Amino acid sequence: MKTPIQEIFAPFKTLLPRFVWTRIRSISTAVLTPIVFSKWSGHFKSSLREKAVSSKGHPLPWYTYPSIDLLSHRDLSGRTVLEFGGGQSTLWWAARAERVITVEGDPSWHAQIAKTLPSNVSLYLVRTETKSAFLADVEAIMCTEQEQKVDVVIIDSDYREDLIDLAFSSLAENGAVICDDAESYGFYDVTKNMDVARVDFFGYSPGVVLPHCTSIFFVKQCFLFDARYPIPDMATAHY
Repeated sequence: MKTPIQEIFAPFKTLLPRFVWTRIRSISTAVLTPIVFSKWSGHFKSSLREKAVSSKGHPLPWYTYPSIDLLSHRDLSGRTVLEFGGGQSTLWWAARAERVITVEGDPSWHAQIAKTLPSNVSLYLVRTETKSAFLADVEAIMCTEQEQKVDVVIIDSDYREDLIDLAFSSLAENGAVICDDAESYGFYDVTKNMDVARVDFFGYSPGVVLPHCTSIFFVKQCFLFDARYPIPDMATAHY
């Protein structure tokens, strides 16, 4: 099946000489690709609104687009998510998962997030002035929430490398630990000697100029990489 763009340019390919058509295609590809990407992904709208949104204005996580592509096509119903660092991602996860536990360290941002949260989100405020205070608050939260293992842990907050051990100890057997800005914050040094697997998703993020990396860590098996999920047609898919 042809995409809308292929449909538009089909007559040119039929009517024009090959050397003319190929030149038109090359120039059109160079000009249209960034425009189509920015509009289709919501990058343009995210830049103007200064928050991560889809082309339709729906909340998106501030992860790389390839990782969002993967997560958007996975069944998260019945799953529990533990998120260190809240925001647009909290709303995105809450719309898909059964329960979201969000830990936030910025009091003003915590107050802003709290105004828009659905009932399946538990939002906690932690201290960040020192690492020991932060980790003590996190440990207290985990004691409160320890009735079950979580399926996904997202690390996108203060003291990121210090949360790795806690993340894996809280993780269900086939769960995933998602680390944003994974090229930084010492994630590699902390995990290189651990018995875990890692998949890196490099690319652009909503409203961000330079590419970076969102990595998914897991032990042995992970439900996100189940081969029974069909491969989506990304030319027609939307967030």
